[in-house]
Amino acid sequence: MSGFTAALSLLGLALLAVAGAYGAAWALRLSSGPLPAQPFGSGLEPTEHAVSRFHMRWYTVTMLFLAFDMEMVFMYPWTLVISAMGPSAVIEMFVFLAVLLTGVIYAWREGALRWA
Repeated sequence: MSGFTAALSLLGLALLAVAGAYGAAWALRLSSGPLPAQPFGSGLEPTEHAVSRFHMRWYTVTMLFLAFDMEMVFMYPWTLVISAMGPSAVIEMFVFLAVLLTGVIYAWREGALRWA
């Protein structure tokens, strides 16, 4: 079987699987009408509109989360190659962490992490 034929047969199999999943969902649904609007998540009645504005302090928390999320994005591949690279990889990662920690300490000193 050529590569093109194998790719087409795999595509056909994937399309059949998707169609089967949609068919099963359609056959097993409870009602065809839209569901009534109910609270989602904790089950409590919402106190404000879903698209209401957020307080500015949440943007700071979001930026801190993204900074530490990017730290993990760089640390995961680093853990896979640390044994091959040796001590220089450890030094580079600690320099990277020191730069991030310096930013957090600066934000803390400037009062960006205060809630009130």
